[in-house]
Amino acid sequence: MALPVILIVDDVLENVRLLKNLLDDFGQIVFARDGLMALAQAERHKPDIVLLDVMMPGMDGYETCRRLKSQAATREIPVLFVTGADGESDEAKGLAAGAIDYITKPFAPAIVRARVQNHLALV
Repeated sequence: MALPVILIVDDVLENVRLLKNLLDDFGQIVFARDGLMALAQAERHKPDIVLLDVMMPGMDGYETCRRLKSQAATREIPVLFVTGADGESDEAKGLAAGAIDYITKPFAPAIVRARVQNHLALV
């Protein structure tokens, strides 16, 4: 059985590195630094899960999530927002865009691992 593919989308490389180190043993990690690159990576790698930041230059995470959910090839991929946007309205907006979960920064490593593991088990 192939290892799961995890797509991490964040414009801050330090955040990508932290999440990669945290989740490296779960599967193959691919990353993108913006929404357009995320759409291309999702099409190319068919990830099992996407960890998506909200605040990015150009296309924000909400629009990226909506586009992933609007395409037949990517609509079933679970999206988890991992973001500093921590207001109740931000979380509601993320879930309305199609995300299955919402994790705020700074995040607790054990919580991120548990949530990703739980969602991967459902795929």
